[in-house]
Amino acid sequence: MRDYKRYDTWKMAHELVKEIYTISENFPKSELFGLTSQVRRASVSIPTNIAEGCGRSTDKEFARFLEISIGSTNETEYLLFLACDLGFCSEDDLLYLNPKLNVVRQKLIQLRKRLLNNN
Repeated sequence: MRDYKRYDTWKMAHELVKEIYTISENFPKSELFGLTSQVRRASVSIPTNIAEGCGRSTDKEFARFLEISIGSTNETEYLLFLACDLGFCSEDDLLYLNPKLNVVRQKLIQLRKRLLNNN
């Protein structure tokens, strides 16, 4: 079994979640069960799936959870874009978070590739 806390990708994703929680605090209260909840759940899914995948017994299974994490980075990116378009966060917030999301996504893709090439 792998220790997810040793993966830099997980650490980066975890930090990203905390930043998204902070930024989404400023979303309208009317969005608490809408966009606020959705962007938080999507971002939390990134490190959660890395952690869950680490508990799987094969590289192929771990790679599948990384694939889900990659999808969650895409979902998070879009939800942040939408929040910005709706005026819930600033363009500066988006410019700050998007590069971090891109790095996490790229690291997930690379790790997934390595796992699948081992088989």
